Amino acid sequence: MFYSFLDSPIGPLLLAGSGSGLRLVGFSSGPKAQGPKDGWVRRDAPFDEAKRQLGEYFEGERRTFDLQLAPAGTAFQLGVWRALSDIPYGETRSYGEIASAIGNPRAAMAVGGANGSNPLPIVVPCHRVIGSDGSLTGFGGGLEAKRFLLRLEADVVGLMRSG
Repeated sequence: MFYSFLDSPIGPLLLAGSGSGLRLVGFSSGPKAQGPKDGWVRRDAPFDEAKRQLGEYFEGERRTFDLQLAPAGTAFQLGVWRALSDIPYGETRSYGEIASAIGNPRAAMAVGGANGSNPLPIVVPCHRVIGSDGSLTGFGGGLEAKRFLLRLEADVVGLMRSG
């Protein structure tokens, strides 16, 4: 597995992957902070495109990602992660809404578990999932990072509507 780092407004992000695509976007702080694993090799060049697109996202210039992704997960997790990718930029959904979207409306708690194990946050926008009461719920990079991402998207959408 290869890895690199990207400086971002929410702290350094660990990018990891192989020839099959991007497998991980990791946070340097927060509840799910992580670093490179033993045996991983630092190579920056394979992540140039991911860094470019993430940079555009943080600048408010990109709403969707066009990257080769290779997340590892169960069939259920992969289905949830696909549904997360369908949440429009600047919008949020509840765990129950995601459960309904994948055809299993009683699986909100399981959706929460899959959401929490998303290996590609930001690119697969798990930050757009909130509690049914509108509250911010857990996020691997911490609630401040989640708040930042949601605010960034809301500001960009607001500018687009007013401009």
